[in-house]
Amino acid sequence: MSKKPPSGRPKGERPDAMAALQAANEELRAKLTEIQIELQQEKTKMDEIKLKERAVCGLERELSAQAGHTWKLQQQKQAVDTQLALLRDSSPRQEGPYSPHIFMISEGSCDTEDWSNDAGKKKLCITGINYILTYIQKENTESQYKPLLDKKRRLSHKNEELVRALRRMENKLQFITQENIEMREKAGTIRRPSSLNDLDQSQEEREIEFLRLQVLEQQNIIDDLSKPVVETFFGYDEEGSIDSDGSSISYHTDRTPCTPDDDLEEVREETELRFRQLTMEYQALQRAYALLQEQVGGTFDAEKEVKTREQLQAELIRYQTRIADLECVLSHQGQTNMETEETRLKNEIQDAKDQNELLEFRILELEERERRSPAINFQNIHFAEGISPLQMYCEAEGVTDIVITELMKKLDILGDNANLTNEEQVVVIHARTVLTLAEKWLEQIEVTKSALQQKMLDIESEKELFSKQKGYLDEELDYRKQSLDHAHKVRTVHHVLEITHVLLYNEMQFCPPVSELLTEQDRDSLREAVDQWKRQVLSELRERDAQILRERMELLQHAQARIKELEEWIEAQKRQIKELEEKFLFLFLFFSLAFILWS
Repeated sequence: MSKKPPSGRPKGERPDAMAALQAANEELRAKLTEIQIELQQEKTKMDEIKLKERAVCGLERELSAQAGHTWKLQQQKQAVDTQLALLRDSSPRQEGPYSPHIFMISEGSCDTEDWSNDAGKKKLCITGINYILTYIQKENTESQYKPLLDKKRRLSHKNEELVRALRRMENKLQFITQENIEMREKAGTIRRPSSLNDLDQSQEEREIEFLRLQVLEQQNIIDDLSKPVVETFFGYDEEGSIDSDGSSISYHTDRTPCTPDDDLEEVREETELRFRQLTMEYQALQRAYALLQEQVGGTFDAEKEVKTREQLQAELIRYQTRIADLECVLSHQGQTNMETEETRLKNEIQDAKDQNELLEFRILELEERERRSPAINFQNIHFAEGISPLQMYCEAEGVTDIVITELMKKLDILGDNANLTNEEQVVVIHARTVLTLAEKWLEQIEVTKSALQQKMLDIESEKELFSKQKGYLDEELDYRKQSLDHAHKVRTVHHVLEITHVLLYNEMQFCPPVSELLTEQDRDSLREAVDQWKRQVLSELRERDAQILRERMELLQHAQARIKELEEWIEAQKRQIKELEEKFLFLFLFFSLAFILWS
């Protein structure tokens, strides 16, 4: 008896479907954005590869230019060889363009007095000249190729450094994003100041932090000033002097080795005075810091924190160098797999493009389906005074003796009656509450039922419209079939005319008297007219038949699919109405039995 039927099922189906559709659309859009981002990244990588290829092409052009220069040097060498051959054939005392060099080279090994007598010495000098020429040519080519090789080596090294920097930046980006997520989580867990006390406490903490920084600064200054000052011939020692560049309060003086001792004593007095002032400030800061620690609580060791920070910085530098070494090793190891990685990325880009096209087509299909799907408009139904949906249902079932409004008034009177026991009063109050809730629920059911009925009427009208459209399409299809039959008959007649034309043409060829009846111009015009008419009729028939069949098949398929969707929708609405009627009947039986038992 106390079991309640499930309510809200018909109203919850449509919003759930819309929410699921919207979620699917959002997921698809997110996937599209991710794919577009990946495509943009791949485009940037391809641009970098193209830039590197351009640099390599530039180096190749420079190498080709150097090869041309080498070829020119070889031509010059051949010209020198020819001149040497001519010199060998000519007189030894004849001075050519290269005779001073020959005499300089052969000065130590060949004697100029015996040049005309000994042919072996002449050959030896010529081979020496050839060797020197080849050596000069080799040095020239090396001097020209060496900058290019160095440039190529620098570019390859720079390329490797850029790859390592890119990987470091990617790792740094991942680390920063992880830190950002952690900081957001921490910021979400940090409690905001909910009162003035919390706000004062946060201000005191900021002041304490500021004072800690000041104490650290003063400690560094005092450490710098308290170092032993070593006086040398050129002034103070650089490590402990206040004139050193590393001091936090360094200032330059005009002291030289010839500066008198009075100025030195003044400088010492100023330094001692400054040291006393800083010591007093440091003591005041320590006292203020101690007071703040007593008020807030907690301990803070500045030296320990500085040491810890230095240790952490050293570890960080060590780990960074280790990461750089590992990245270098990884770049050397992964350089061989660049081509396979590039092909894989190209395949992934193509797959992503195909998937993007499929997703776009699917989105358009879902949007079109959502646009075509009819929407249910729930409208509030206003009942007249004294008439409730429960009263209407009772009258529809034939129960006219019960008036719901009077029954509610009687229940109110019985609830206020002091003669009843507490349990009876509780039962009466519960019965009135249940009746009120039932009336509201029945009103909602009536609204849903009216909306569904209106929707069914719309669907029925749409179904009738599609049925009429289908009838029109069937009639037009029959008409098109008749026109196709007529066209077939026309083609048959045309075929007969062609046969007749062929026979006439043959008769004209084999029967001269018949051909003499027509002139040559008439025969040509007849032949051209028949051929043109034949081509025109055939092309028109083919185009019209193909277009008609294509359009009618598309319309027929669309109409059949729409009729099928409407039939499924009507069946679903009928099932929902049947479930509502069953729930309403169960509710009526439940309250009837409750009234009987209560009476």
